[in-house]
Amino acid sequence: MDYSSLILKRRERFSELEDAVGDPDLFSDPKRATDILREHRKLKQTLDLWEKIEDAKRQLADNQELAKSDDPEFSAMAADEIPSLESTIATLSEELQYALLPADPNEDRDALIEIRAGAGGDEASLFAAELMRAYQRYSDIRGWKCEHLESSPSEVGGFKEVILKITGDEVFRYLKYESGVHRVQRVPATETQGRVHTSTVTVAVLPEAEEVDIEIKQDDLRIEVCRAGGAGGQHVNRTESAVQIFHLPTGIYVRCEDGRSQIKNKEMAMKILRSKLYEQKLREQQEAYSTHRRSLIGSGDRSEKIRTYNFPQSRVTDHRIGLTSHNLTGVMSGDLSEFTAGLQKAEMDERLAEAGMS
Repeated sequence: MDYSSLILKRRERFSELEDAVGDPDLFSDPKRATDILREHRKLKQTLDLWEKIEDAKRQLADNQELAKSDDPEFSAMAADEIPSLESTIATLSEELQYALLPADPNEDRDALIEIRAGAGGDEASLFAAELMRAYQRYSDIRGWKCEHLESSPSEVGGFKEVILKITGDEVFRYLKYESGVHRVQRVPATETQGRVHTSTVTVAVLPEAEEVDIEIKQDDLRIEVCRAGGAGGQHVNRTESAVQIFHLPTGIYVRCEDGRSQIKNKEMAMKILRSKLYEQKLREQQEAYSTHRRSLIGSGDRSEKIRTYNFPQSRVTDHRIGLTSHNLTGVMSGDLSEFTAGLQKAEMDERLAEAGMS
C-alpha cells in the first residue's frame, strides 16, 4: 500500500508544529506546550521511520541491480544482502502502519488502577495484594512512579480493595489491557488436603481525567467526613480525616482515608471520582460509535475474564489472544512485557483491518 499521501499530510503538520515549538510564548500555556511537544516528537519518529524505509528500498534496488553483475563474487555479495534488506523493509513497514493509525487520545495519560478481591474470600484478597505488587514492580521496570491512593486491608494481610496512581510516559497505553477479571488457581496455605482453589480479582484501569475533561457540579455531590477505620495509628483514629463522596446523578461512591489530612483525602477522592466519570463517558462514546467492541483485546469490562494464573503448573494464560506463558514467577515480579506486546499487536492488527490498511 502506498502511504505517500499520508506522509505528505504528516510533513505539513510537522512543519506547523516546528513553527509552534519555536514560538517564544509556547510555554505560556503549559498544557498546550505539552500537547504540542508530544505530537512533535511522535510525528518526528514517524517521518524518521519513513526515511529509513525509503533508504532501505533504495539499497534493495541497488543490490538487486548489482546481483545481475557479470562479476560472480560481486554479484554474490549483493545477493546475500537482499533477504536482510527485505526483512528490514517488512518490519519497518509494519511499524509505519501502526504509527499512521490515529492515536488513542488517552494513551499518554497517567492511570488509576483499582484492584478488588472477587470470589474466593481470603485467598482472593491475598492475590489482590500480589497483583498490586506486580503492578508496582512493572512501574519500577518502566521508570514510572507508583502512588498508593486508597486501600481496604483484609484480616489475612491482603486487600479487599486497593487503588494505585501510576504516573509516567504513556502509562495508560501499556496498562489499559489489565482491565478485567484475573483468575488464580492454586492451593491456599490453609488448605489441608492439597486441593486447588479458584479465586478471582477484578482490575479496572482508568485514564486519569483532568478538570477540563469532566465538569463536576457541586450540587451533584454529597461529601461526608468521618473517622478512618482499621489500622492507621492514633492520629487517624482520633480525627475525622476520612472523606467519602457520593455523585448523586450516577450513584458513584468514593471513599479516601489513607491521607493524614481531610484536605488531602478530599483531593484524592475527587481525583478518583473524576477518572471514574471520565471512564463512564468514554464507554458511552465507544458504545455509541460501534455496537461491537474490539474482540481481541476485549471491552475492558470488569466482568470479563481476561487471564488465568495457574500456580501448580506455573502457567499464565491470556484468554483474549490465547497466549500462554510458563514464566509465572516473572509475571508476578512485574514482567508483563510478553502479554502487553501480544495484546498491543492484536489491537493494532484489528485497527489496521478496520481502517483498510492491513
